[in-house]
Amino acid sequence: MSVATQATVQERRYFWLLLIFALVVIGAGIGLRDPWPSDEPRFTLAAKQMVESGDWLFPHRGSELYSDKPPMLMWTEAASFVITGSWRIAFLLPSLLSALGTMLLVYDLGRRLWNRQTGLYAAAALLVSFQFVYQVKRAQIDPLVLFYITAANWGLLVHLLKGPNWRAFWFGCFCAGLGVITKGVGVLALFMLLPYLVAWHWRWEGISHMGAGAWWRWLLGLVALLAAMALWLVPMLLSAKAHSSDPAYAAYVNDILFRQTAQRYSNAWHHIHSPLYYIPIIAFSWLPFSLVYPGAIPRWWQQLKAKDARQLLLLGWLVLVLLFFSASPGKRDVYILPMLPMAALAAAPFLGELLQTRWLRGAGLLFIGVLGAALLLTGAYALIAHPAFATNLATTRGFGEGEHSLWWMCIAMGAVQLILVAALRMRHAAWAVAGGMAAIWLAWSLWGYPLLNDSSSSAGLMREVRERVPANDELGMIAWKEQNLLMLDRPATDFGFKVPTHEQYTAAVTWQAQSPAKRWLFALDTAIGNCVDRAKAVSLGHANRREWWLFKADAVVQGCVPSEDVDQAPTSTTD
Repeated sequence: MSVATQATVQERRYFWLLLIFALVVIGAGIGLRDPWPSDEPRFTLAAKQMVESGDWLFPHRGSELYSDKPPMLMWTEAASFVITGSWRIAFLLPSLLSALGTMLLVYDLGRRLWNRQTGLYAAAALLVSFQFVYQVKRAQIDPLVLFYITAANWGLLVHLLKGPNWRAFWFGCFCAGLGVITKGVGVLALFMLLPYLVAWHWRWEGISHMGAGAWWRWLLGLVALLAAMALWLVPMLLSAKAHSSDPAYAAYVNDILFRQTAQRYSNAWHHIHSPLYYIPIIAFSWLPFSLVYPGAIPRWWQQLKAKDARQLLLLGWLVLVLLFFSASPGKRDVYILPMLPMAALAAAPFLGELLQTRWLRGAGLLFIGVLGAALLLTGAYALIAHPAFATNLATTRGFGEGEHSLWWMCIAMGAVQLILVAALRMRHAAWAVAGGMAAIWLAWSLWGYPLLNDSSSSAGLMREVRERVPANDELGMIAWKEQNLLMLDRPATDFGFKVPTHEQYTAAVTWQAQSPAKRWLFALDTAIGNCVDRAKAVSLGHANRREWWLFKADAVVQGCVPSEDVDQAPTSTTD
């Protein structure tokens, strides 16, 4: 076997080891917790109702249609449940698979555009980035749309830089369409065509030339994009038309196609930030990968001056996406997550060289050292001094005895960071950084998940509700949250979700009065005001930063209606 062949085999081996490492880090904790607010219970509840009702086309949140997002994530969660039979596994499985798929695509792009080592560095840079792991360990839409946009970029880059490869191009356009019906922004992948046109016009090195008469093949990309979107849009619109007698379906179509897309972008109603909002996100949420910027930026400039089309397409796309999201008044850190894989890929050709530099090794050790010291000192201070922030956290989270375990977890994570710095030092700084980040995620998953689950997911709260309400009695819910209905795990009656709470209360009390001996009401403290006699009701305590009550008809103050202006402590929605 030649030296080159041996090197290739070894690099392949390294990548599969990296993928196994990613599976352990990202997959750790699956099965140890339930969905946590604000977004996870919403999507899992919709998926659960799909499985139970058989209606997979229109997501529901309780009795209401849920029109904030297309059903793609709910479909994948529901399908995962059908396969696994466990919601604790099913709700996180799409994110795990999306993360591994994204890493595989980034590795393959690095391999095709440069070499296997570049692909390995790109995938590793992605895995150590805080925002990437943080998001893919959660059951939100963003990991799935990240995968679809990365897959679309893969198809476009293979075609535009290593082509012509029309199948790859059509595949990329199709994935962009899947991204559209996942969250709406999948079309951003097509921004890659703009820097390609610049490179093609000025004859940059490495650009693919498609030849004359290829215009109709380009149009097939539009067909692929629309075909993917039609997989959901066509049956949804036809079914909504069939339900024309119910105004809720017309409202669903209007909301999901117009208000949640163009209006949300141009006239956002929450998460309003300045145009420079994403700069600190790129600097700090992408740590420790972002430590390479001082070395990567001058090298990017050199390659652009040398007319390297690979870097023009990658960097040009990153700038366009950043400008797109910065132009909207509504901004969240997770919006720019799809940029991270391409940023890691653009920096990957230089990482082997940069990791040999003393300044980058020192920066990595400093990062892990400061992080470790902060965790250790915070945990120790909370255990010894019992400061107000620790007491407040224990109260709002309903920890009880678990408070001490939380701070011991911080101490353990911090100690591991400092031990790695002391043991590996400058020579193996990269391993210290990778090991330190892995230790944090493993501790959080295997220690933090079980510790926080009861209070974060409402599992403990709804377990108490099930114990107090006899199996043959009925339960109604006022000012409820998705995690309440999801974790109840038995039928319940709701009176709307977006319906004003005083209207919910009025409808609930009327419903309860129809069978007072068998019907209970579960309600948020602030939603019942002075209309319930607390002495006759059951206090369920504190969960999800709220107080909850359970009561029968004898606790209702007759003729009383709560105030219309109720603070429900609403959770933020995913955008």
